[in-house]
Amino acid sequence: MSTVSLPSPRISPVRILRQAAEAAPPTAIKTLCSTCHLRDICLPSGMTEPDVNRLDGMMFARRRVLAGQTLYREGDRFQFIYAVRAGTLKSSLMLADGREQVSGFHIAGELVGLDGVAQGRHASAATALEDTEICAIPYAHLSDMASGAAGVHHVISRLMSREILREGSLMMLLGSMNADERLAAFLLNLSERFGARGYSEREFHLRMSRAEIGSYLGMKLETVSRTFTLLQQDSLLEVDKRHIRILDLEGLKQRFDVRVH
Repeated sequence: MSTVSLPSPRISPVRILRQAAEAAPPTAIKTLCSTCHLRDICLPSGMTEPDVNRLDGMMFARRRVLAGQTLYREGDRFQFIYAVRAGTLKSSLMLADGREQVSGFHIAGELVGLDGVAQGRHASAATALEDTEICAIPYAHLSDMASGAAGVHHVISRLMSREILREGSLMMLLGSMNADERLAAFLLNLSERFGARGYSEREFHLRMSRAEIGSYLGMKLETVSRTFTLLQQDSLLEVDKRHIRILDLEGLKQRFDVRVH
């Protein structure tokens, strides 16, 4: 199975809400897209060299978000798009009854924060599942640059379309698949994403809990655990707590015949 030198803008500090004891705020490090190892799968993907040079002129601040810390909360004012440089984030929102609904997991090379474009406030929260590095991209500056560069405008539109597609994929998971198919689709999707980044597509460590997977897939915790066991008993997976080894990748694809973008 399987997305010209400009004046350096003043970048406001990224607000990080801490759930544990306060630590010293992270230090901003200027990051150039042109030399980043993720440029082929992150924001510069598909851009021409002059457009990438324009991005370099913005010199995004790089920040560290510790495991369990919140990058932004639901309802926070939208200022930045965040590119995950390393680590894992989850997106979630609070339901009326106080339960958390996980809406996505984001790994290196992916963007978060686009949910704030429409209303000017974030529609969900983003929380680090492990120590994570992000690049904070001021959306106002990016929009200004896009207005004068058709290539940049096209890339931003493509990224927004990708987010819409992911939301549609979640609805497909919740509406048309049984428990086995949902979990298989989830694992195959992760496999594809890890493979695209040069990591093993057959063996990886899950940074999210079984409960978070269940929330994302619309499954009870017990059902998630039982389904992992069934897939292991069928010799499709080898599971050691959060460590996953796909023993039969093609068999997993063929058995469940799933496609998740």
